[in-house]
Amino acid sequence: MTDRIRRETIPVQGLDCPDCARTLENAIGRLEGMRQVTINLASSTLSIEYDAERLDRSMIQSRLRALGYEMPEAALSQEATFRVEGLDCADCAVHLEEALRRIPGVVQVGVDFSTARLRLTSDAGVQVHPEVERVATQMGYSLRPETGSTPTEGKSRWLEWVWRRRRDLTTVASGMLIAVAVGMRWLGGSEAAVAAAYVAAILVGGFYIARAGWTAVRTARSLDMNALMTIAAAGSIVIGEWAEGAVAMFLFSLGNTLEGYTLDRTRNAIRKLMDLSPRVATVIRGDREEQAPVEELQVGDHILVHPGERVPMDGIIVAGQSAVNQAPITGESIPVEKAPGDEVLAGTINGLGALTVRVTRLVADTTMARIIRMVEEAQAQKAPAQRFVDRFARVYTPLVIAIAAGVAVLPPSIGWWTGAGSFTALLGEWFYRALVLLVIACPCALVISTPVTIVSAIASAARNGVLIKGGVHLEALGSLKVIAFDKTGTLTVGRPKVVEMRCVNHSNEQSWTSCPGCQQMLRDAAAVERHSEHPLAMAVVQAAEAQGLVPGLANAEAVEAVPGQGIRGRVNGHTVTVGTHQYIHERYPELVEGPLCEAVHAAQAAGRTAMVVLDDCCGVRGYIGVADTLRPGVPAVMDALARIGIRQTVMLTGDHPAAAQAIARAAGVQVVQAELLPEQKVAAIEELLREHQAVAMVGDGVNDAPALARSTVGIAMGVAGNDTALETADVALMSDDLGKLPFVVKLSRKARAVVRQNVALSLAIKALFLALAVTGSATLWMAVFADMGTSLLVTFNGMRLLRQRS
Repeated sequence: MTDRIRRETIPVQGLDCPDCARTLENAIGRLEGMRQVTINLASSTLSIEYDAERLDRSMIQSRLRALGYEMPEAALSQEATFRVEGLDCADCAVHLEEALRRIPGVVQVGVDFSTARLRLTSDAGVQVHPEVERVATQMGYSLRPETGSTPTEGKSRWLEWVWRRRRDLTTVASGMLIAVAVGMRWLGGSEAAVAAAYVAAILVGGFYIARAGWTAVRTARSLDMNALMTIAAAGSIVIGEWAEGAVAMFLFSLGNTLEGYTLDRTRNAIRKLMDLSPRVATVIRGDREEQAPVEELQVGDHILVHPGERVPMDGIIVAGQSAVNQAPITGESIPVEKAPGDEVLAGTINGLGALTVRVTRLVADTTMARIIRMVEEAQAQKAPAQRFVDRFARVYTPLVIAIAAGVAVLPPSIGWWTGAGSFTALLGEWFYRALVLLVIACPCALVISTPVTIVSAIASAARNGVLIKGGVHLEALGSLKVIAFDKTGTLTVGRPKVVEMRCVNHSNEQSWTSCPGCQQMLRDAAAVERHSEHPLAMAVVQAAEAQGLVPGLANAEAVEAVPGQGIRGRVNGHTVTVGTHQYIHERYPELVEGPLCEAVHAAQAAGRTAMVVLDDCCGVRGYIGVADTLRPGVPAVMDALARIGIRQTVMLTGDHPAAAQAIARAAGVQVVQAELLPEQKVAAIEELLREHQAVAMVGDGVNDAPALARSTVGIAMGVAGNDTALETADVALMSDDLGKLPFVVKLSRKARAVVRQNVALSLAIKALFLALAVTGSATLWMAVFADMGTSLLVTFNGMRLLRQRS
């Protein structure tokens, strides 16, 4: 078993039924990187085998907690997370991880280059942090805990600034020494003094590089770019190429500095979201208000949010009314009206009204904090393209080093044997070419080409209200050919609404909103229906409110429900019944016939629910048609999906075919499968997968969980504040806006294209300079310039995705 494959047996609390054990086994087994899962119900333990490069223990623990299980405190290892300062090379991240993994007591370590984060798990009771910091410092990095003090605590601000910028300062010093050497040569200085200045430039510029390279060789037993560059610089001194060695070392150090700054910009794209949530809140304590850090707030505390302020915590409004801008969470630019009883989320912006909010989540559990945490976890997961590049790099570097060794020894030996020249003379020439090959051997540009693109795309999506749970799902989005949708709550609003009405005296040329007979019928029906909490009854009352009829409603008396059929009550002295067409027709067949009966059947055929209104005084007065209405903009979304190459859109619904077909025609959905149970939706997804290979399912993330899980990409919408949907979906649309779908599919395809561009560019430049080095046409500084230049090019190319907007 390799270092990356880990086996563990974890005690699980709360595991007490065989069916629950099967559910847990399936849920843990679906984690990417999980190789084998076995549940022992008798001992209440979970035995797992997983790929530590694709999955870490915290993700397993998070999935356990999401399913309602806990690991005993005694079983938990010590976990810590650090920010790694100075991590500007993807290959260096691998070597740092290898070095830290060899420290006794370290159970698991993961260095994520894309976010400059180190996750460390150590045995309980074993203090490994000092040794971890020592090794990291020797390799040229600084570790800063996610919370708490920095390693430079206690130093003056000036010394701390020097410490944090030490590698930048040595780069500047190296450049100045090269300038001194050039000036001395121009002024006619001695060759020894010029050589000394160049050597000093190599030593100063390469100090941290050499130390990091030596530590990588000693602790990780591998040659990283720092070690290769150190060998090349030392070789240039040995053969007397002082200037070339100094310029090469300066360019390498400068390239690392520039690369670090550009990568920090990418890494900070998500961290900036942290600034959206205020660090201080106005807490109401009895009859006084006081400022308190959000970390001190508890669930149940009441906070005051003034007009124009950002909401500091997730909570429920208990007093006040205002329009709240939810763009930081959902990406929606239009403020949403909020009143008592409505939920508000940390980071959103209050409008013109003051709000009193009851806190419902601690600061670490707010929706904003969870989004940031999940995005950073997603950025840490390697996409398939990135894993391929990493495997290629493991082969490429040793291969080129072997070629360099051959170039240094074989041509001089052959030349000396054939009499082409002395071995010493030929060795100097070919040794120089081997040094150039050593510089080219580093796969930095190739390794960085994928993660910077994936990180930028995920960050861009998050800033536009779309949470993508990893590079795997980002790549999968770009391969989609078919998208399946649930109907209720996804394509439709999910709430019934009065869409048509017809009284017995209604004229076809007249709208029901301007028909006196329809208005009076609606008024009497609403007087009865407002005594019911049924969704259809609420739709009738809301229609009356929209028409301004509620203030004049009569008080209905003796109201009683007819379960499954309707409701009746006395209004102004006569009985009004609102019921299904079948219920009224069975009891009064002579009253429901002719044109009205035909109109009711037509409404039902169009997928509407027709409620017939009966008055004991004058008989049937007409019907009210209620339907779940299509979300605004859905037809435009379907058109946009078709334009970007989605071959087929499918509706999977449990509703009856007439209603499903009506919504599909209005939405522009091509294929409809109706009256499906949850397991039939899964079967439908499997059939689509067999036919099209890549299929997404869009639903609410809860009711459609089985179908979402079976699809290539499960997309949940409207999940802001919905903990379950945030955990289960592969991609989460934070708002109810399906218009984000075309954006995220296009973003994925653009990310895939950029990855291909970066990999092709990196390989092409490597191949070119390999050829130039072997033929003697490339110099040492040219190789460094090409390598670092390519790294910067692919970084900037990937960062273009940060500018994508929905």
